[in-house]
Amino acid sequence: MPTTSRTRSSRWSLARQLLVLQLAVILVLVAGGITIAYFDSRRTTNDRASQQSLSVARAIADAPDIARAVSTPDPSATLQPFAVRVLADTGVDFVTIMSPAGIRYTHPNPSLIGLRFIGHIEAAQQGGVVTETYTGSLGPSVRAVVPVFDAQHRVVALVAVGITIAAISAELQERVWPLVGVAAAVLLVGACGGWLVSARLRRQTRGIAPDELSNLFEYHEAVLHSVREGVLLVDRDGRVGLCNDGARTLLGFNADPVGLPLGELGLPPELVAAFTATETGPAEPTRTEPTPIEPTRTEQLHVTDSRVLVVSTTVVRSGGRAQGTVVLLRDHTELQTLTGELTTARSLAEALRSQAHEAANRLHTVVSLVEIGRPEDAVEFATAELALAQELTDRVVSSIAEPVLAALLLGKAAEASERGVEFTITPDTVIEDLGPAITGRDLVTILGNLVDNGIDAAVRGSGGRPAVVVTARSDDGDLFLRVADNGPGVPEEAVGDMFRRGWSTKAAEGHGLGLALVGQAVRRYGGSVDVGRDGGAVFTVRLPKQEAPR
Repeated sequence: MPTTSRTRSSRWSLARQLLVLQLAVILVLVAGGITIAYFDSRRTTNDRASQQSLSVARAIADAPDIARAVSTPDPSATLQPFAVRVLADTGVDFVTIMSPAGIRYTHPNPSLIGLRFIGHIEAAQQGGVVTETYTGSLGPSVRAVVPVFDAQHRVVALVAVGITIAAISAELQERVWPLVGVAAAVLLVGACGGWLVSARLRRQTRGIAPDELSNLFEYHEAVLHSVREGVLLVDRDGRVGLCNDGARTLLGFNADPVGLPLGELGLPPELVAAFTATETGPAEPTRTEPTPIEPTRTEQLHVTDSRVLVVSTTVVRSGGRAQGTVVLLRDHTELQTLTGELTTARSLAEALRSQAHEAANRLHTVVSLVEIGRPEDAVEFATAELALAQELTDRVVSSIAEPVLAALLLGKAAEASERGVEFTITPDTVIEDLGPAITGRDLVTILGNLVDNGIDAAVRGSGGRPAVVVTARSDDGDLFLRVADNGPGVPEEAVGDMFRRGWSTKAAEGHGLGLALVGQAVRRYGGSVDVGRDGGAVFTVRLPKQEAPR
Protein backbone atom coordinates (compact mmCIF):
# COMPACT_ATOMS: atom_id res chain seq x y z
CA MET A 1 0.00 0.00 0.00
CA PRO A 2 2.77 2.55 0.78
CA THR A 3 4.41 1.67 -2.55
CA THR A 4 1.19 2.47 -4.38
CA SER A 5 0.92 5.83 -2.60
CA ARG A 6 4.51 6.76 -3.49
CA THR A 7 3.96 5.70 -7.10
CA ARG A 8 0.79 7.72 -7.38
CA SER A 9 2.29 10.83 -5.73
CA SER A 10 5.35 10.67 -8.00
CA ARG A 11 3.23 11.16 -11.09
CA TRP A 12 1.86 14.52 -12.08
CA SER A 13 -1.88 14.89 -11.86
CA LEU A 14 -3.95 15.97 -14.83
CA ALA A 15 -4.41 19.42 -13.27
CA ARG A 16 -0.65 19.93 -12.84
CA GLN A 17 0.10 18.77 -16.37
CA LEU A 18 -2.57 21.09 -17.72
CA LEU A 19 -1.12 24.00 -15.72
CA VAL A 20 2.38 23.40 -17.08
CA LEU A 21 1.02 23.05 -20.61
CA GLN A 22 -0.97 26.28 -20.26
CA LEU A 23 2.06 28.15 -18.93
CA ALA A 24 4.20 26.84 -21.79
CA VAL A 25 1.62 27.86 -24.37
CA ILE A 26 1.21 31.31 -22.81
CA LEU A 27 4.99 31.77 -22.67
CA VAL A 28 5.40 30.80 -26.32
CA LEU A 29 2.55 33.08 -27.35
CA VAL A 30 3.89 36.02 -25.35
CA ALA A 31 7.43 35.50 -26.67
CA GLY A 32 6.12 35.25 -30.22
CA GLY A 33 3.99 38.35 -29.72
CA ILE A 34 6.93 40.34 -28.37
CA THR A 35 9.14 39.22 -31.25
CA ILE A 36 6.56 40.14 -33.86
CA ALA A 37 5.84 43.45 -32.15
CA TYR A 38 9.57 44.23 -31.95
CA PHE A 39 10.21 43.60 -35.63
CA ASP A 40 7.06 45.47 -36.57
CA SER A 41 8.13 48.44 -34.45
CA ARG A 42 11.60 48.29 -35.94
CA ARG A 43 10.25 48.29 -39.48
CA THR A 44 7.81 51.07 -38.65
CA THR A 45 10.56 53.18 -37.05
CA ASN A 46 12.90 52.69 -40.02
CA ASP A 47 10.14 53.53 -42.48
CA ARG A 48 9.24 56.66 -40.51
CA ALA A 49 12.89 57.72 -40.38
CA SER A 50 13.24 57.18 -44.13
CA GLN A 51 10.06 59.16 -44.86
CA GLN A 52 11.13 61.96 -42.50
CA SER A 53 14.56 62.20 -44.14
CA LEU A 54 13.02 62.26 -47.61
CA SER A 55 10.46 64.90 -46.64
CA VAL A 56 13.08 67.21 -45.11
CA ALA A 57 15.42 66.72 -48.07
CA ARG A 58 12.69 67.58 -50.59
CA ALA A 59 11.67 70.64 -48.57
CA ILE A 60 15.26 71.91 -48.57
CA ALA A 61 15.74 71.17 -52.28
CA ASP A 62 12.57 73.07 -53.14
CA ALA A 63 13.73 76.20 -51.32
CA PRO A 64 14.67 78.90 -54.00
CA ASP A 65 17.60 80.19 -51.91
CA ILE A 66 19.44 76.88 -52.33
CA ALA A 67 19.79 77.18 -56.12
CA ARG A 68 20.96 80.81 -55.83
CA ALA A 69 23.40 80.03 -53.01
CA VAL A 70 25.20 77.24 -54.88
CA SER A 71 25.91 79.68 -57.76
CA THR A 72 27.85 82.06 -55.48
CA PRO A 73 31.60 81.84 -55.03
CA ASP A 74 31.28 80.61 -51.40
CA PRO A 75 28.09 78.50 -51.03
CA SER A 76 29.09 77.26 -47.57
CA ALA A 77 28.89 80.72 -46.08
CA THR A 78 25.19 80.86 -46.84
CA LEU A 79 24.20 77.21 -46.69
CA GLN A 80 25.97 76.07 -43.47
CA PRO A 81 23.96 78.38 -41.14
CA PHE A 82 20.81 77.36 -42.99
CA ALA A 83 21.61 73.64 -42.47
CA VAL A 84 22.26 74.19 -38.77
CA ARG A 85 18.85 75.85 -38.36
CA VAL A 86 17.17 72.96 -40.21
CA LEU A 87 18.89 70.43 -37.90
CA ALA A 88 17.57 72.26 -34.87
CA ASP A 89 14.04 72.55 -36.26
CA THR A 90 13.51 69.05 -37.73
CA GLY A 91 15.37 66.75 -35.35
CA VAL A 92 17.33 64.95 -38.11
CA ASP A 93 20.98 64.08 -37.45
CA PHE A 94 22.61 65.62 -40.53
CA VAL A 95 21.81 67.88 -43.48
CA THR A 96 24.43 67.84 -46.20
CA ILE A 97 24.17 70.12 -49.24
CA MET A 98 26.71 69.23 -51.89
CA SER A 99 27.66 69.93 -55.47
CA PRO A 100 26.46 67.59 -58.22
CA ALA A 101 29.87 65.96 -57.98
CA GLY A 102 29.38 65.19 -54.28
CA ILE A 103 31.60 67.89 -52.67
CA ARG A 104 30.06 68.96 -49.35
CA TYR A 105 28.93 72.57 -48.82
CA THR A 106 27.51 71.79 -45.36
CA HIS A 107 28.01 69.21 -42.62
CA PRO A 108 27.33 68.89 -38.83
CA ASN A 109 31.12 68.63 -38.47
CA PRO A 110 32.48 71.79 -40.16
CA SER A 111 35.89 70.17 -40.62
CA LEU A 112 34.38 67.80 -43.17
CA ILE A 113 33.09 70.60 -45.41
CA GLY A 114 34.80 70.48 -48.81
CA LEU A 115 35.28 66.72 -48.69
CA ARG A 116 33.42 64.20 -50.82
CA PHE A 117 30.09 62.81 -49.59
CA ILE A 118 30.20 59.19 -48.48
CA GLY A 119 27.30 57.27 -50.02
CA HIS A 120 25.47 56.59 -53.25
CA ILE A 121 24.38 59.67 -55.22
CA GLU A 122 24.27 58.36 -58.80
CA ALA A 123 20.50 58.29 -59.06
CA ALA A 124 20.18 61.78 -57.58
CA GLN A 125 22.77 63.10 -60.08
CA GLN A 126 20.42 61.89 -62.82
CA GLY A 127 17.45 63.72 -61.27
CA GLY A 128 16.16 60.80 -59.21
CA VAL A 129 15.89 60.06 -55.48
CA VAL A 130 18.13 57.86 -53.32
CA THR A 131 16.94 56.27 -50.03
CA GLU A 132 19.29 53.87 -48.26
CA THR A 133 20.90 52.77 -45.01
CA TYR A 134 24.58 53.50 -45.23
CA THR A 135 27.57 53.98 -42.91
CA GLY A 136 28.97 57.47 -43.32
CA SER A 137 31.10 59.82 -41.29
CA LEU A 138 28.50 59.84 -38.44
CA GLY A 139 28.07 56.07 -38.46
CA PRO A 140 25.20 53.96 -39.86
CA SER A 141 22.22 56.06 -40.83
CA VAL A 142 18.99 56.05 -42.82
CA ARG A 143 19.34 58.75 -45.46
CA ALA A 144 17.68 60.32 -48.47
CA VAL A 145 19.45 62.18 -51.34
CA VAL A 146 17.44 64.42 -53.69
CA PRO A 147 18.55 66.81 -56.54
CA VAL A 148 18.26 70.61 -56.57
CA PHE A 149 17.07 72.02 -59.92
CA ASP A 150 17.56 75.51 -61.35
CA ALA A 151 15.15 77.40 -63.55
CA GLN A 152 16.17 75.32 -66.59
CA HIS A 153 15.58 72.11 -64.62
CA ARG A 154 19.24 71.32 -64.43
CA VAL A 155 20.76 69.57 -61.39
CA VAL A 156 22.84 72.25 -59.70
CA ALA A 157 23.21 70.66 -56.27
CA LEU A 158 22.30 67.63 -54.13
CA VAL A 159 20.72 67.55 -50.65
CA ALA A 160 21.31 64.60 -48.29
CA VAL A 161 19.32 64.29 -45.03
CA GLY A 162 19.77 61.39 -42.59
CA ILE A 163 18.93 59.97 -39.17
CA THR A 164 21.49 57.77 -37.46
CA ILE A 165 20.73 54.19 -36.48
CA ALA A 166 21.63 55.06 -32.88
CA ALA A 167 18.82 57.61 -32.77
CA ILE A 168 16.44 55.13 -34.37
CA SER A 169 17.43 52.44 -31.83
CA ALA A 170 16.84 54.84 -28.96
CA GLU A 171 13.35 55.58 -30.25
CA LEU A 172 12.74 51.87 -30.80
CA GLN A 173 13.69 51.13 -27.21
CA GLU A 174 11.19 53.70 -26.00
CA ARG A 175 8.48 51.87 -27.94
CA VAL A 176 9.60 48.35 -26.93
CA TRP A 177 9.59 48.82 -23.16
CA PRO A 178 5.78 49.35 -23.00
CA LEU A 179 5.39 46.21 -25.09
CA VAL A 180 7.54 44.29 -22.63
CA GLY A 181 5.37 45.57 -19.77
CA VAL A 182 2.18 44.53 -21.56
CA ALA A 183 3.68 41.09 -22.29
CA ALA A 184 4.65 40.64 -18.65
CA ALA A 185 1.12 41.59 -17.57
CA VAL A 186 -0.37 39.15 -20.08
CA LEU A 187 1.97 36.41 -18.85
CA LEU A 188 1.02 37.12 -15.22
CA VAL A 189 -2.72 37.16 -15.95
CA GLY A 190 -2.42 33.98 -18.04
CA ALA A 191 -0.49 32.24 -15.29
CA CYS A 192 -3.08 33.23 -12.68
CA GLY A 193 -5.91 32.09 -14.97
CA GLY A 194 -4.14 28.81 -15.65
CA TRP A 195 -3.64 28.26 -11.94
CA LEU A 196 -7.34 28.87 -11.23
CA VAL A 197 -8.36 26.46 -14.00
CA SER A 198 -5.87 23.93 -12.70
CA ALA A 199 -7.15 24.28 -9.14
CA ARG A 200 -10.75 23.74 -10.26
CA LEU A 201 -9.74 20.77 -12.41
CA ARG A 202 -7.81 19.33 -9.47
CA ARG A 203 -10.94 19.51 -7.32
CA GLN A 204 -13.02 17.92 -10.06
CA THR A 205 -10.56 15.08 -10.81
CA ARG A 206 -9.33 14.78 -7.18
CA GLY A 207 -5.72 14.86 -8.26
CA ILE A 208 -5.92 11.73 -10.42
CA ALA A 209 -3.19 11.20 -12.99
CA PRO A 210 -4.21 10.96 -16.67
CA ASP A 211 -3.44 7.23 -16.97
CA GLU A 212 -5.45 6.52 -13.81
CA LEU A 213 -8.31 8.65 -15.16
CA SER A 214 -8.18 6.74 -18.44
CA ASN A 215 -8.22 3.39 -16.63
CA LEU A 216 -11.08 4.57 -14.45
CA PHE A 217 -13.11 5.50 -17.52
CA GLU A 218 -12.35 2.18 -19.22
CA TYR A 219 -13.36 0.23 -16.10
CA HIS A 220 -16.48 2.36 -15.81
CA GLU A 221 -17.47 1.59 -19.41
CA ALA A 222 -16.66 -2.10 -19.05
CA VAL A 223 -18.72 -2.49 -15.89
CA LEU A 224 -21.69 -0.54 -17.27
CA HIS A 225 -21.89 -2.58 -20.46
CA SER A 226 -21.25 -5.96 -18.85
CA VAL A 227 -23.75 -6.04 -15.99
CA ARG A 228 -27.19 -7.49 -16.68
CA GLU A 229 -28.90 -5.07 -14.32
CA GLY A 230 -30.03 -1.77 -15.72
CA VAL A 231 -28.24 1.36 -14.52
CA LEU A 232 -29.82 4.74 -15.17
CA LEU A 233 -28.57 8.15 -14.06
CA VAL A 234 -31.14 10.95 -13.87
CA ASP A 235 -29.99 14.53 -13.23
CA ARG A 236 -31.75 17.19 -11.16
CA ASP A 237 -33.73 18.36 -14.22
CA GLY A 238 -35.22 14.92 -14.83
CA ARG A 239 -33.04 14.20 -17.88
CA VAL A 240 -31.23 10.95 -18.52
CA GLY A 241 -27.50 11.42 -17.97
CA LEU A 242 -26.44 7.80 -18.41
CA CYS A 243 -28.12 4.60 -19.57
CA ASN A 244 -26.34 1.26 -19.92
CA ASP A 245 -27.28 -1.62 -22.22
CA GLY A 246 -29.21 -3.44 -19.50
CA ALA A 247 -31.45 -0.43 -18.81
CA ARG A 248 -32.15 0.05 -22.53
CA THR A 249 -33.18 -3.61 -22.81
CA LEU A 250 -35.33 -3.64 -19.67
CA LEU A 251 -37.09 -0.37 -20.51
CA GLY A 252 -37.47 -1.15 -24.22
CA PHE A 253 -35.49 1.85 -25.55
CA ASN A 254 -34.62 1.55 -29.23
CA ALA A 255 -32.40 4.65 -29.27
CA ASP A 256 -29.99 6.11 -26.79
CA PRO A 257 -32.07 8.18 -24.32
CA VAL A 258 -29.17 10.19 -22.90
CA GLY A 259 -30.07 13.87 -22.74
CA LEU A 260 -33.84 13.33 -23.08
CA PRO A 261 -36.37 14.12 -20.34
CA LEU A 262 -37.98 11.10 -18.68
CA GLY A 263 -41.43 12.35 -19.66
CA GLU A 264 -40.58 11.94 -23.37
CA LEU A 265 -39.51 8.29 -23.15
CA GLY A 266 -42.97 6.73 -22.99
CA LEU A 267 -42.52 5.27 -19.50
CA PRO A 268 -45.47 4.73 -17.11
CA PRO A 269 -46.05 7.78 -14.88
CA GLU A 270 -45.49 5.81 -11.68
CA LEU A 271 -42.12 4.60 -13.04
CA VAL A 272 -41.09 8.17 -13.93
CA ALA A 273 -42.10 9.26 -10.42
CA ALA A 274 -39.98 6.47 -8.92
CA PHE A 275 -36.95 7.52 -11.01
CA THR A 276 -37.11 11.14 -9.89
CA ALA A 277 -38.34 10.75 -6.29
CA THR A 278 -36.01 11.92 -3.55
CA GLU A 279 -36.15 11.39 0.15
CA THR A 280 -37.95 13.90 2.32
CA GLY A 281 -36.38 15.77 5.19
CA PRO A 282 -33.84 18.56 5.63
CA ALA A 283 -30.79 18.59 3.41
CA GLU A 284 -27.50 17.68 4.96
CA PRO A 285 -25.07 20.53 5.64
CA THR A 286 -22.10 21.03 3.37
CA ARG A 287 -19.13 18.91 4.34
CA THR A 288 -15.55 19.12 3.26
CA GLU A 289 -15.31 15.40 2.65
CA PRO A 290 -17.20 14.12 -0.41
CA THR A 291 -20.49 12.36 0.34
CA PRO A 292 -21.58 11.31 -3.13
CA ILE A 293 -24.17 8.62 -2.38
CA GLU A 294 -27.10 8.42 0.01
CA PRO A 295 -28.44 5.09 1.38
CA THR A 296 -30.46 3.11 -1.14
CA ARG A 297 -34.24 3.50 -1.01
CA THR A 298 -36.56 0.57 -0.44
CA GLU A 299 -36.88 -1.65 -3.49
CA GLN A 300 -40.18 -1.29 -5.32
CA LEU A 301 -41.93 -3.46 -7.88
CA HIS A 302 -43.07 -1.72 -11.06
CA VAL A 303 -44.91 -3.20 -14.02
CA THR A 304 -44.24 -2.03 -17.58
CA ASP A 305 -45.96 -3.25 -20.72
CA SER A 306 -43.66 -6.24 -20.97
CA ARG A 307 -41.74 -6.68 -17.72
CA VAL A 308 -41.91 -6.68 -13.95
CA LEU A 309 -39.02 -4.58 -12.63
CA VAL A 310 -37.53 -4.11 -9.19
CA VAL A 311 -36.47 -0.45 -8.93
CA SER A 312 -33.90 0.83 -6.45
CA THR A 313 -33.04 4.55 -6.40
CA THR A 314 -30.02 6.21 -4.84
CA VAL A 315 -29.62 9.96 -4.46
CA VAL A 316 -26.17 11.27 -5.46
CA ARG A 317 -24.95 14.24 -3.44
CA SER A 318 -21.96 16.53 -3.72
CA GLY A 319 -21.25 19.11 -1.07
CA GLY A 320 -24.57 18.47 0.62
CA ARG A 321 -26.51 19.15 -2.60
CA ALA A 322 -28.44 16.56 -4.57
CA GLN A 323 -26.93 16.15 -8.04
CA GLY A 324 -29.23 13.45 -9.37
CA THR A 325 -30.49 9.92 -8.87
CA VAL A 326 -28.90 6.58 -9.70
CA VAL A 327 -31.56 4.02 -10.63
CA LEU A 328 -30.83 0.28 -10.49
CA LEU A 329 -33.25 -1.97 -12.43
CA ARG A 330 -33.55 -5.73 -12.03
CA ASP A 331 -35.79 -7.95 -14.14
CA HIS A 332 -38.23 -10.00 -12.05
CA THR A 333 -40.53 -10.96 -14.91
CA GLU A 334 -39.59 -14.63 -14.92
CA LEU A 335 -39.49 -14.75 -11.13
CA GLN A 336 -42.92 -13.15 -10.92
CA THR A 337 -44.27 -15.58 -13.50
CA LEU A 338 -42.84 -18.53 -11.61
CA THR A 339 -44.28 -17.08 -8.40
CA GLY A 340 -47.67 -16.93 -10.09
CA GLU A 341 -47.34 -20.51 -11.23
CA LEU A 342 -46.24 -21.53 -7.74
CA THR A 343 -49.29 -19.75 -6.32
CA THR A 344 -51.49 -21.65 -8.78
CA ALA A 345 -49.85 -24.93 -7.84
CA ARG A 346 -50.23 -24.07 -4.15
CA SER A 347 -53.91 -23.27 -4.62
CA LEU A 348 -54.34 -26.56 -6.48
CA ALA A 349 -52.57 -28.39 -3.66
CA GLU A 350 -54.79 -26.63 -1.14
CA ALA A 351 -57.78 -27.66 -3.21
CA LEU A 352 -56.57 -31.26 -3.23
CA ARG A 353 -56.03 -31.11 0.51
CA SER A 354 -59.51 -29.72 0.94
CA GLN A 355 -60.96 -32.42 -1.29
CA ALA A 356 -59.04 -35.07 0.63
CA HIS A 357 -60.45 -33.68 3.87
CA GLU A 358 -63.96 -33.66 2.44
CA ALA A 359 -63.44 -37.15 1.01
CA ALA A 360 -62.43 -38.40 4.45
CA ASN A 361 -65.57 -36.86 5.95
CA ARG A 362 -67.73 -38.42 3.25
CA LEU A 363 -65.99 -41.78 3.72
CA HIS A 364 -66.68 -41.67 7.46
CA THR A 365 -70.30 -40.88 6.68
CA VAL A 366 -70.58 -43.83 4.29
CA VAL A 367 -68.95 -46.18 6.81
CA SER A 368 -71.25 -44.97 9.55
CA LEU A 369 -74.33 -45.51 7.34
CA VAL A 370 -73.16 -49.09 6.63
CA GLU A 371 -72.52 -49.74 10.30
CA ILE A 372 -76.01 -48.67 11.29
CA GLY A 373 -77.47 -51.01 8.70
CA ARG A 374 -78.39 -48.57 5.98
CA PRO A 375 -76.25 -49.60 3.03
CA GLU A 376 -78.67 -48.22 0.42
CA ASP A 377 -78.37 -44.72 1.86
CA ALA A 378 -74.59 -45.13 1.98
CA VAL A 379 -74.43 -46.03 -1.72
CA GLU A 380 -76.75 -43.19 -2.68
CA PHE A 381 -74.73 -40.64 -0.67
CA ALA A 382 -71.40 -41.77 -2.08
CA THR A 383 -72.49 -41.89 -5.72
CA ALA A 384 -74.22 -38.48 -5.52
CA GLU A 385 -71.06 -36.69 -4.28
CA LEU A 386 -68.89 -38.54 -6.79
CA ALA A 387 -71.26 -37.69 -9.64
CA LEU A 388 -71.17 -33.96 -8.87
CA ALA A 389 -67.36 -33.85 -8.75
CA GLN A 390 -67.00 -36.02 -11.84
CA GLU A 391 -69.57 -33.96 -13.73
CA LEU A 392 -67.61 -30.75 -13.14
CA THR A 393 -64.34 -32.39 -14.10
CA ASP A 394 -65.78 -33.99 -17.25
CA ARG A 395 -67.40 -30.74 -18.35
CA VAL A 396 -64.23 -28.68 -17.84
CA VAL A 397 -61.92 -31.20 -19.50
CA SER A 398 -64.25 -31.76 -22.47
CA SER A 399 -64.89 -28.06 -23.14
CA ILE A 400 -61.40 -26.65 -22.52
CA ALA A 401 -58.62 -28.03 -24.71
CA GLU A 402 -55.91 -26.08 -22.92
CA PRO A 403 -54.84 -28.37 -20.02
CA VAL A 404 -53.28 -25.55 -17.96
CA LEU A 405 -56.48 -23.54 -18.11
CA ALA A 406 -58.60 -26.59 -17.25
CA ALA A 407 -56.42 -27.40 -14.23
CA LEU A 408 -56.59 -23.78 -13.12
CA LEU A 409 -60.40 -23.73 -13.20
CA LEU A 410 -60.69 -27.02 -11.35
CA GLY A 411 -58.30 -25.80 -8.68
CA LYS A 412 -60.14 -22.48 -8.30
CA ALA A 413 -63.45 -24.36 -8.07
CA ALA A 414 -62.13 -26.43 -5.19
CA GLU A 415 -60.67 -23.33 -3.49
CA ALA A 416 -63.96 -21.49 -3.86
CA SER A 417 -65.86 -24.45 -2.41
CA GLU A 418 -63.55 -24.50 0.58
CA ARG A 419 -64.08 -20.78 1.20
CA GLY A 420 -67.83 -21.14 0.88
CA VAL A 421 -68.09 -19.43 -2.53
CA GLU A 422 -70.40 -20.77 -5.20
CA PHE A 423 -68.16 -21.22 -8.24
CA THR A 424 -69.97 -21.51 -11.56
CA ILE A 425 -68.56 -22.23 -15.00
CA THR A 426 -71.16 -21.24 -17.58
CA PRO A 427 -72.34 -23.90 -20.08
CA ASP A 428 -71.11 -21.89 -23.06
CA THR A 429 -67.49 -22.21 -21.90
CA VAL A 430 -65.65 -23.80 -24.84
CA ILE A 431 -61.93 -23.24 -25.52
CA GLU A 432 -60.32 -24.89 -28.50
CA ASP A 433 -56.60 -25.43 -28.94
CA LEU A 434 -55.05 -21.96 -28.83
CA GLY A 435 -51.77 -23.00 -30.43
CA PRO A 436 -48.58 -21.02 -29.81
CA ALA A 437 -50.25 -17.59 -30.15
CA ILE A 438 -51.40 -17.39 -26.51
CA THR A 439 -49.35 -19.22 -23.92
CA GLY A 440 -50.81 -21.10 -20.98
CA ARG A 441 -48.59 -19.07 -18.66
CA ASP A 442 -50.30 -15.81 -19.71
CA LEU A 443 -53.73 -17.45 -19.40
CA VAL A 444 -52.89 -18.45 -15.84
CA THR A 445 -51.76 -14.87 -15.13
CA ILE A 446 -54.92 -13.29 -16.57
CA LEU A 447 -57.66 -15.70 -15.49
CA GLY A 448 -56.02 -16.76 -12.22
CA ASN A 449 -55.70 -13.20 -10.92
CA LEU A 450 -59.21 -12.27 -12.02
CA VAL A 451 -60.71 -15.35 -10.32
CA ASP A 452 -58.69 -14.76 -7.15
CA ASN A 453 -59.89 -11.17 -6.99
CA GLY A 454 -63.45 -12.31 -7.69
CA ILE A 455 -63.37 -14.88 -4.86
CA ASP A 456 -61.93 -12.30 -2.44
CA ALA A 457 -64.54 -9.74 -3.47
CA ALA A 458 -67.37 -12.25 -3.15
CA VAL A 459 -66.25 -13.21 0.34
CA ARG A 460 -66.17 -9.51 1.35
CA GLY A 461 -69.60 -8.92 -0.21
CA SER A 462 -72.61 -8.25 2.03
CA GLY A 463 -75.78 -10.34 1.82
CA GLY A 464 -76.40 -13.63 0.02
CA ARG A 465 -74.09 -16.50 -0.65
CA PRO A 466 -70.76 -15.48 -2.23
CA ALA A 467 -70.68 -16.43 -5.90
CA VAL A 468 -68.27 -16.22 -8.84
CA VAL A 469 -69.27 -16.92 -12.45
CA VAL A 470 -66.61 -17.70 -15.07
CA THR A 471 -67.03 -17.78 -18.83
CA ALA A 472 -64.24 -18.68 -21.25
CA ARG A 473 -64.80 -19.22 -24.95
CA SER A 474 -63.51 -18.60 -28.42
CA ASP A 475 -65.59 -15.77 -29.84
CA ASP A 476 -65.17 -14.98 -33.58
CA GLY A 477 -61.52 -15.88 -33.53
CA ASP A 478 -60.83 -13.97 -30.29
CA LEU A 479 -60.44 -15.40 -26.82
CA PHE A 480 -63.23 -14.20 -24.54
CA LEU A 481 -62.85 -14.38 -20.75
CA ARG A 482 -65.43 -13.12 -18.30
CA VAL A 483 -65.29 -13.20 -14.49
CA ALA A 484 -68.21 -11.85 -12.45
CA ASP A 485 -68.72 -11.77 -8.68
CA ASN A 486 -71.40 -10.55 -6.32
CA GLY A 487 -69.00 -8.51 -4.21
CA PRO A 488 -69.11 -4.74 -3.56
CA GLY A 489 -67.96 -3.91 -7.12
CA VAL A 490 -65.42 -1.36 -8.36
CA PRO A 491 -66.00 2.41 -8.08
CA GLU A 492 -66.21 4.09 -11.47
CA GLU A 493 -63.54 6.63 -10.60
CA ALA A 494 -61.06 3.81 -9.85
CA VAL A 495 -61.40 2.00 -13.20
CA GLY A 496 -58.64 4.06 -14.84
CA ASP A 497 -56.09 3.31 -12.11
CA MET A 498 -56.87 -0.24 -11.10
CA PHE A 499 -54.46 -1.84 -13.59
CA ARG A 500 -51.52 0.15 -12.26
CA ARG A 501 -49.03 -1.23 -9.80
CA GLY A 502 -50.09 -0.58 -6.21
CA TRP A 503 -53.85 -0.21 -6.68
CA SER A 504 -55.84 -2.52 -4.42
CA THR A 505 -59.03 -2.61 -2.39
CA LYS A 506 -57.23 -4.56 0.34
CA ALA A 507 -55.80 -2.64 3.25
CA ALA A 508 -52.90 -5.01 3.90
CA GLU A 509 -49.53 -4.35 2.27
CA GLY A 510 -48.18 -6.55 -0.48
CA HIS A 511 -51.23 -6.32 -2.72
CA GLY A 512 -51.79 -4.34 -5.91
CA LEU A 513 -49.73 -6.47 -8.33
CA GLY A 514 -52.26 -8.97 -9.72
CA LEU A 515 -54.35 -6.57 -11.81
CA ALA A 516 -51.18 -4.83 -13.00
CA LEU A 517 -49.91 -8.17 -14.34
CA VAL A 518 -53.30 -8.76 -15.95
CA GLY A 519 -53.10 -5.40 -17.72
CA GLN A 520 -49.52 -6.10 -18.78
CA ALA A 521 -50.40 -9.49 -20.32
CA VAL A 522 -53.48 -8.11 -22.09
CA ARG A 523 -51.52 -5.19 -23.57
CA ARG A 524 -48.82 -7.57 -24.72
CA TYR A 525 -51.38 -9.39 -26.90
CA GLY A 526 -53.06 -6.20 -28.07
CA GLY A 527 -56.27 -7.09 -26.22
CA SER A 528 -58.65 -5.15 -24.02
CA VAL A 529 -60.09 -5.32 -20.50
CA ASP A 530 -63.53 -3.92 -19.73
CA VAL A 531 -64.74 -3.37 -16.17
CA GLY A 532 -68.47 -3.27 -15.47
CA ARG A 533 -71.09 -3.88 -12.78
CA ASP A 534 -73.83 -6.49 -12.54
CA GLY A 535 -74.54 -6.89 -8.87
CA GLY A 536 -70.78 -6.84 -8.38
CA ALA A 537 -67.65 -6.44 -10.49
CA VAL A 538 -67.55 -7.86 -14.03
CA PHE A 539 -64.21 -8.19 -15.83
CA THR A 540 -64.30 -8.93 -19.57
CA VAL A 541 -61.09 -9.73 -21.44
CA ARG A 542 -60.75 -10.08 -25.21
CA LEU A 543 -57.51 -11.34 -26.74
CA PRO A 544 -56.84 -11.59 -30.49
CA LYS A 545 -56.04 -15.26 -30.94
CA GLN A 546 -54.25 -14.81 -34.30
CA GLU A 547 -51.83 -12.12 -33.08
CA ALA A 548 -48.53 -13.19 -31.56
CA PRO A 549 -47.48 -11.57 -28.27
CA ARG A 550 -45.58 -8.29 -28.51
